[in-house]
Amino acid sequence: MPSFPPNYFLNVVRHQFRSIPEPSTSYKDQIVIVTGANHGIGFEAARSFAQLGASKVILACRSSTKGEAAKKLIDSGLSLGPDIVEVWPLDLCSFESVKEFCRRASTLSRLDVVLANAAVLEYQLLQAPDAGGFERTIATNVISTLLMALLLLPKLRATAARHNTTSRLTFVVSDAHCMAQFEERNEPKIFDYYKSTKGTEDRYATSKLLEVFLVRELATRAKLSHPGTVFMNMANPGFCKPTTLFKTFPPWLQVSIDIFAFFFARSAQVGARTLLHAVDGGSESYGEYLESGEVSVLSPYVVSNEGVEMQQKLWGELMEILEGIEPGVTKNI
Repeated sequence: MPSFPPNYFLNVVRHQFRSIPEPSTSYKDQIVIVTGANHGIGFEAARSFAQLGASKVILACRSSTKGEAAKKLIDSGLSLGPDIVEVWPLDLCSFESVKEFCRRASTLSRLDVVLANAAVLEYQLLQAPDAGGFERTIATNVISTLLMALLLLPKLRATAARHNTTSRLTFVVSDAHCMAQFEERNEPKIFDYYKSTKGTEDRYATSKLLEVFLVRELATRAKLSHPGTVFMNMANPGFCKPTTLFKTFPPWLQVSIDIFAFFFARSAQVGARTLLHAVDGGSESYGEYLESGEVSVLSPYVVSNEGVEMQQKLWGELMEILEGIEPGVTKNI
């Protein structure tokens, strides 16, 4: 059931080779969290926030060792003091890790920006025993990402109120959401389907489709309940290099991807620029899907009548799951 907007492939090529200006907005005195920040676009985004004056940039990483290596590179490259960049452990395949991370974040003096960048693409579907037994791609890219967002909303809102600013929450999504087969869409309980490892090789695309639906709904509801406090949107950085997204793929397939990336991929630095432009987006981009720093077109399925109904169904199912993980968390919306 792939659902492509008009001129989809032409637009993909256009965005891949488009020149993206370096971001210049100051983040002086602000505290920023970037998930999946030890490599690729997450690393480059974190480095940019530090370069633009953030008082603290938190690298949220599953591997503390890799996070510390990333911190060292940023510190030395920008001649930063030892307290600007911090490494905090965050494993999105563990609901307890997400909750502990957010509890720690609640003790910060402020929280201005969250860039939810971390994601996985699994060659073989595996369950995550520490994430309710859900398949790892769905657990990481969808459930834990939204759990983290809801748990951090109170701190983001408190910062906005205290400092008379607007906090920022940007989700990194993908144009792959247009490619999702989503064959399970007629299941009575769609998320129950993801407690098994059955499915097709398009699980990553499906996870990004679900994330698009859920971020749209979250943005709509948050704007109604707390207007003007937390700015939300989602950004597609395009196909970037280097990336560890394909690290679970067999070597022969990785070689093919590397060859394709050589000719077609953006640099991670350019991909990261699109994310910072999304974080700094204007009011017209609230709740919207951005490519190359501008509002772009979603899959026709997402905005169809069937898609609108599916968005409500997925939202209801996810809220039930999140309440089971952390009772009361849905009141944060």
